[in-house]
Amino acid sequence: MPVRIGTIGVGIFGINHLRAFRQMEYAGKSELVCCAAATETRLKQRAEEFGIRGYTDYREMLSKEKLDAVSICTPDHLHRQMALDAFAAGLHVLVEKPLDTSVEGCLEIIEAGRKAGKFLQVDFHKRYDPYHQEAARLARLGEFGRLQYGYVHMEDKLEVPRDWFPGWAAQSSPAWFLGVHFYDLVRWIMRSNAVQVYATGKKGKLTSMGIDTCDSIQAKFEFENGVSVSFDTSWILPDAFEAVVNQTLRLVGTEGILEVDSQYRGARISSSAGGTRTLNMGYLRETVDPYGRTIYLGYGVESIANFVENLLYLEKGVSLEALEGLYPGGLDGLEATRMASAVHESIEKGVIVPIRR
Repeated sequence: MPVRIGTIGVGIFGINHLRAFRQMEYAGKSELVCCAAATETRLKQRAEEFGIRGYTDYREMLSKEKLDAVSICTPDHLHRQMALDAFAAGLHVLVEKPLDTSVEGCLEIIEAGRKAGKFLQVDFHKRYDPYHQEAARLARLGEFGRLQYGYVHMEDKLEVPRDWFPGWAAQSSPAWFLGVHFYDLVRWIMRSNAVQVYATGKKGKLTSMGIDTCDSIQAKFEFENGVSVSFDTSWILPDAFEAVVNQTLRLVGTEGILEVDSQYRGARISSSAGGTRTLNMGYLRETVDPYGRTIYLGYGVESIANFVENLLYLEKGVSLEALEGLYPGGLDGLEATRMASAVHESIEKGVIVPIRR
């Protein structure tokens, strides 16, 4: 039986959820039933585009529709209650990163899912990038020897906090919106958790625009395996920059070096209309299948589709224990939130902060 699913949140990233679930309908794996969003204009547009029912109140959707699962792709600080309500309705849950913006919230979500006997997955899509997957495979095989240190930068153009979501950017930060991507990725590649962090944050550009949050955050983590990794995150790159996201991963070991440039994958275009820009075709690309249907490929939709695949495995009798480590779950979301929370505590106190468990 296909997984009957609805989405909560249909914005800039929420549409990828709708696309992923609709595409899985073509293979009989899912049924995209409905969606919910607070913005009526956008909700109506998405509901008509996908031919599904739309709700301005997600609780009404949960109570009226016969669903198996929901995906949550709303502002970070709204995830907690929505996930709790979904579990209370007896549904499986996919949550966009971060799972929640507090450790307590993550623990509450995890426990609610456990009590309900339902599946919880967090959409850390960096794990599904084939370049990152190959890097992880080689690192675990010892290709780079014993890892010693590393560096990450992930930077957004100013348009992201200024234009995409100015209404809630002040309730987020470069650590919450960007950092958690790579916090999770690095600990997943190394299979090691962070133990402490020292972080600093800078304000100025966004506060001058009435958005009270950090422009940039610099954080140096120490991990259980002895590796130290620095993470630079910001969302004030100029509008003229050639990509929405600038991002690189670098890890150095006793026998080698691992580098992945996720911004420039080798494709650059320039036009009078669009200026110069780079394309990350691995993340999302549009094509047409043999039946003339528009299809989206790449890890930006594959990570979402994986949620449905996991639910289908569970329906076949595969245990949660058998899937452990094969997908980003609640405990992974918890660890990323522990890291981001410690980053903000370090910024506030100006000291090294241990990652408490």
